[in-house]
Amino acid sequence: MAAELLTSDAIEDRLRHLPGWRHAGAAIRKEFTFAGFPEAVAFVSRLVGPAEAADHHPDLAIHYRRVEVTFTTHSAGGLTVKDFDGAVAVEALAR
Repeated sequence: MAAELLTSDAIEDRLRHLPGWRHAGAAIRKEFTFAGFPEAVAFVSRLVGPAEAADHHPDLAIHYRRVEVTFTTHSAGGLTVKDFDGAVAVEALAR
């Protein structure tokens, strides 16, 4: 069963609860900054287990000590609840 796309209002409402995340086309994204490259890579490593368990994987870009995390539900062609669940999980791992 395909995930249901969220409306623009639902997306904006959910973003209010995720400081720093922004709506970017068919995705949401946030950049996290760490003390250095080892800490950035360790953060990415912590994302693997939860992403695998949810069977929903973010797009990641590592820029030395910055990590950009992007969620979209490719199979649905946009944003679904799964993307926001992923963002909430990422927030917990960034602390």
